[in-house]
Amino acid sequence: MTHTRGIARIEFGDIAQLGERCVRIAEVGGSNPPISIFIDMFYTYVLLSELNNRYYIGSTKDISRRVAQHNDGKSRSTKSYRPWKLVYSEFFQTLAEARQREREIKSWKSHEYMEKALRINR
Repeated sequence: MTHTRGIARIEFGDIAQLGERCVRIAEVGGSNPPISIFIDMFYTYVLLSELNNRYYIGSTKDISRRVAQHNDGKSRSTKSYRPWKLVYSEFFQTLAEARQREREIKSWKSHEYMEKALRINR
């Protein structure tokens, strides 16, 4: 990606995140203009309970829907600690990568380490 006068210009092969999906700019068979290929993305996320300052770490394909489910009480493990605030997220090309990162973050155990490593500000 190149930047000109504060405007991002997307080159062939770049990926740009647009909401819940990403776009890869590609030239297919000499197409003019280039076509956009939508790519589903997967997320690892960290929620913070505004009730008691607990963290919840998860992964999903649709982060907006998933946060809403947590706040609507549709997840048994988070229902009692509502409301939840999204404090961190990363996106990946595969669900396996997102789940691997979720397991890595959960393995840290220390909230202080997680906050420092992920630069989470309460």
